[in-house]
Amino acid sequence: MTFRWDILFRSLPYLWEGAQMTIRLTTTAVGIGFVIGTLLGMARICQYKPLRTLAAVYIDFIRGTPLLVQIFLVYMGLPQLLSFPMPRLTAAILALSLNSGAYVAEIVRAGIQSIDLGQTEAALSLGCSNAQVMRYIILPQAFKRIIPPLGNEFIAMLKDSSLVSVIALEELVRRANIVITRTYRPFEIWLGVAFMYLIMTIAISRLVAYMERKLKVDV
Repeated sequence: MTFRWDILFRSLPYLWEGAQMTIRLTTTAVGIGFVIGTLLGMARICQYKPLRTLAAVYIDFIRGTPLLVQIFLVYMGLPQLLSFPMPRLTAAILALSLNSGAYVAEIVRAGIQSIDLGQTEAALSLGCSNAQVMRYIILPQAFKRIIPPLGNEFIAMLKDSSLVSVIALEELVRRANIVITRTYRPFEIWLGVAFMYLIMTIAISRLVAYMERKLKVDV
């Protein structure tokens, strides 16, 4: 059986539209997840025990259950509880964001705890509040240190976003399946999809490396 380049090339524009959806999903999910994760990461190390416990329970639940199950819970479970349907795109973004937030929380927590405690003590002795120390001293330094693991989280989420194809959201994998049902040429299509993911992940890796150099991150 010969390799049908013509089928692959004809399918690329359609697949590229799916790849754009994948990029939008990933960017939005990691962006929202970063906000959630930063708040959870700070909650994990705060002095208020109930808040620490709630953050730990959330993180353990998300990290201990498959993303696929979380997508089904959001897309099928929440509408049952709330008594109204949830659009596929909203469900996908919500599930991916909640998942990303748990992993980012541990990244942020580790970044904060990597900062020398002496800096906090010195700032407090000068009259700064805990909030000021965290905002102006700890978080800016921690952010530089967590750029590499955040880049890894972005790449992982880019690939994991393919799971939203199970709720018929037309990202890259879903569109590949649609093309295959029309052409009956899975090898050509999946090979093209693999290279599209490879190009996207390499681009993200190069961007993260550039940011490390630009900010002169010491790791």
